Amino acid sequence: MQETKVKHPYVEINLKICSGSPVIKGTRIRIVDIAIEYEYLNHTPDDIINAHPHLKLEQIHDALSYYYENRAELDKKIKEDKQFIQKP
Repeated sequence: MQETKVKHPYVEINLKICSGSPVIKGTRIRIVDIAIEYEYLNHTPDDIINAHPHLKLEQIHDALSYYYENRAELDKKIKEDKQFIQKP
């Protein structure tokens, strides 16, 4: 079975923005931050929009789609960030 790569019009990777972490295009909001809100904090896409009113629902859904396509890599980043925050 051939795997089709989905295009993500709302996701951007730029080394000058958030050290190259994928972000929602035109913002500094990282995809991992949206994933944390959705997966770990159990926020709905509407809850995320309420927390970030400058975003659109389609941006949130595209961010989550990108997260699920790249879950292993992004979960590793989430774990690294958590360890960094918890250092004494």
